[in-house]
Order: sequence, then C-alpha cells, then structure tokens
Amino acid sequence: MTDVAVVDQVSDEAAGEVLALVARAARADGQSPVSEQGRLHLRGGKRVGVTHFLVRSGGTLVGYGQLEDTDPVEAPAAELVVDPAQRGQGHGRALGQAMLESSGQRLRAWAHGGHAAARHLAQMLGLTLFRELRQMRMPLSADALPEPVLPPDVAVRTFRPGADDEDWLAANAAAFAHHPEQGSLTLEDLRARVAEPWFDPAGFFLAFRDGRLVGFHWTKVHAEEGLGEVYVVGVVPGAQGGGLGRALTLTGLRHLAADRRTPTAMLYVDADNAPAVSVYERLGFRTHEVDLMYRTEG
Repeated sequence: MTDVAVVDQVSDEAAGEVLALVARAARADGQSPVSEQGRLHLRGGKRVGVTHFLVRSGGTLVGYGQLEDTDPVEAPAAELVVDPAQRGQGHGRALGQAMLESSGQRLRAWAHGGHAAARHLAQMLGLTLFRELRQMRMPLSADALPEPVLPPDVAVRTFRPGADDEDWLAANAAAFAHHPEQGSLTLEDLRARVAEPWFDPAGFFLAFRDGRLVGFHWTKVHAEEGLGEVYVVGVVPGAQGGGLGRALTLTGLRHLAADRRTPTAMLYVDADNAPAVSVYERLGFRTHEVDLMYRTEG
C-alpha cells in the first residue's frame, strides 16, 4: 500500500533517505531528478513555502516530491522522483495526485532530462508542456577563448562573502526581475550556497561602474563530472547592451579553462531566450540535454 506523508520539514534521518533515493535515480537516469535548490531545501530546517511529500510502501521510502509555493503569481513548482526499483507500481501517480491536491490543482512540474516516463506521468496527471530549459556544453580551452573586452568604465573583482551579500542580492533581483526562480533568491539561499563545499569566491566575478554593482558571473566547478558551469550571469537594467554580459561570460570561462579539473563548460538557458542561445552558440556551446516543465491549464 502506498502512503504519502505531507510535511513542512523533514528530519535529518528522512533527508538522508531522500538524498540516497535521489542519488540512485540520478545514477539510473543520468541526471538528478531534484535540482540543487530542492536538495538544499531538504537541509537547514523549515523553509517558507516549501512542502515535502514522502512516499512509503511497506515502511520503505519509494518516492519523494517537493512543492515550492513562493511565487505570488505562478502556480507552485514541483519536483518528484520514484525509486528506480519501484517504478511502474503507481507510486508516481499517487505522489503526483497528492501534490495536485495540496496545490489546489495548480501545479508546475519539472521533468529533468525530459524522460519518456516523466512525460507519460505528466499526461496522466493532466499537465501540458510549456517550458524547455536547455543544458548546453562546450569544450574548454583558454587558447580558444577570446580575451574579454570590458567597457572602459567598468572594473571587475571577485566576490567577498559577507561584505558583498546585500549588493549582489539587489543586483541579482534587478537582473532577473523577469525570472522569479533566480531573481527571488534570498540571503538564506545565498548563504546556503556559500556554505556548500563547491563554493569558491575566486570564481565569482563582480563588475562595478562608479562603485555600483552592474553585473556578475558566478561559476561553479563539478569536479567529479569534469564540468565547469556558467552558474549565473547577470547584468542589471541600464547596463545591458554594451557587451558587459559577453565580457563577464568570457571572464568566467577563462577562469574555468585554467582549472584542469574542468575540460568541459556547461550552462542552462531557456530555449525561448533566443538572444542568449545565440550568444552561447557563437561561443561554441551546443545543446546537450533538456529539462521540461509541465503545468496545469489556466
């Protein structure tokens, strides 16, 4: 019998079970079914707007779902996973239905990797495709990357944890006002990432004009996978269109190219962001895989 427990906070023991399940699914599917943000929400206590769904069968954890309801306009966003050894037994449908009920039948659900089973589950739940997020990759070589050309009145330095937190959060919110997932990051979210083992301020570049933060490029190293990520690049309104975004992107890529652990660069970009896709393709990036988001109608 499938039992779905809905809680606003998970114990350390349950979080460990969930992370182990997520790791098993990642090995089976070739991609993590739960995003970095979702995994961070498992730790550190209760998070505003975040609900967890623990699916057990015979006392064993067989599935997990997470609902984030923090956007004042959009429907709650969901991520969910079923243990690879327990699929095809109705656990995914039970989990999805529980999340639909909890969200008031308003739901946006990620299918990381766009696998056929996820598409089938989305159809059974009455969800339709509305967003495609591309993961793009390119070989990294400092010799093949042009020198970044910054606007003459812009200076770049690296991030100082603690001292630059509030300025960066304000610039990030301004640069991604149209993108609630990124633009709504809080001080708690930032500090959670700074506390992660992968964080390195030497790969977090800030651009200033007349003492004001106008752009940034935060890189991330996935050493085990040999990947250097363009984690987030942003330019505040009013500073866009002068080549600052390209210069910051190249600054970060050249930093990653100097790291022998990262022969390949990666990034995520919405498929309908044609200008950004074009910029990245001109640099040498190509689509590697896609994440799909489905939603309820209306």
